Amino acid sequence: MNQLLGQLRAPHPDWSGPSAAPEPERLARVLLNRLSEPGDAVVGRWLGELPAVEVVRAIREGAVPDHPGLDTARLAAYQARLPGLDPAVDLKRVRDVGGRFIIPGDTEWPSQLDDLGDGRPIGLWTAGTGSLRLLALRSVAVVGSRACTAYGAHVAGELSAQLAERGWVVVSGAAYGIDAAAHRGALAVGGMTVAVLACGVDVAYPKGNAELIRRIGVQGLLVSELPPGEHPNRFRFVLRNRVIAALTRGTVVVEAALRSGALSTARRARDLNRHTMGVAGPVTSELSAGVHALIRSGATLVTDAAEIAELVGAIGDDLAPQRSGPVLPRDLLEPPVARVLEAVPATAEGAPVERLARQSGLPPDEVLQRLYELASLGFVERHGAHWRVVRRR
Repeated sequence: MNQLLGQLRAPHPDWSGPSAAPEPERLARVLLNRLSEPGDAVVGRWLGELPAVEVVRAIREGAVPDHPGLDTARLAAYQARLPGLDPAVDLKRVRDVGGRFIIPGDTEWPSQLDDLGDGRPIGLWTAGTGSLRLLALRSVAVVGSRACTAYGAHVAGELSAQLAERGWVVVSGAAYGIDAAAHRGALAVGGMTVAVLACGVDVAYPKGNAELIRRIGVQGLLVSELPPGEHPNRFRFVLRNRVIAALTRGTVVVEAALRSGALSTARRARDLNRHTMGVAGPVTSELSAGVHALIRSGATLVTDAAEIAELVGAIGDDLAPQRSGPVLPRDLLEPPVARVLEAVPATAEGAPVERLARQSGLPPDEVLQRLYELASLGFVERHGAHWRVVRRR
């Protein structure tokens, strides 16, 4: 243990990191990353008061006076994990897969994670292409049910492809279903995508998505709070979702049942003052019930990438096109002409000018003038002394 603390006190030439942060601090945070679970608010409050090196020393020596939330049992649990830990080995493991460990103070650290307060990650393990901070500046989370329908997978893929083509980074969790469809949609158009994992960046989970995760590691970025070699559990998935919500400008839920874990991402996004959005589905589908409830509670209904970009993008720069139905020829008629046309019956016998004047409320001379205008445009025809609507094939 004394040797370990010696590593924490002095920079190690073999474990250089991507930042201005001192190496003892990085090594200490790697160690704390092993001692605690993601989102540990006790360690988070502690790191708000002391450097990570001092926190490690206090845990080792048991010298933790009046620390909020730290009781004897929790301190003992931290101390029980200390033996055998070697942060340098973890850094080497991630480096062997082309990764790195970033911490607050690094130029690559996304400052929006600070919104998580005491639950902010101690550090993040990343592997792949690009700076996480820069990628997160223009990113959208696309999440949903693992057991999605064909409709949900199609919509997730289309939305993600459209977002990627607009220059947005698609963030999801690399799970089956909507997550996988979102990643594939972005990759298919040569876009950038980030997978936030509930396991180590060197672990392919779920195994059925191993090839997809490998592609993301080459074309995009893999991110995790958990150190190399760690595997997921149910609680780690939920804790992972808060990172997805904090990293991105907004969260889109494509399909989700009422108890879907994807809704926790949207709720965290809402609590962090991020945009929350939902895609409507069939009212008869259980996998749409959670999204519909989310929309009823205040999330914004979206149907395509343009509407998503308008919400999360720059004011005035990412406006969605105005939606309207098709413009019909009669929509272009001036009001008096349209009034006369409305008065002309579609029956075979038609109606005389005097009756059309009464129904339209216009003088007979003006009605006759408007009728000839309508006839020249092909709307009506004269049949003896009567006028009738032209029947189109």
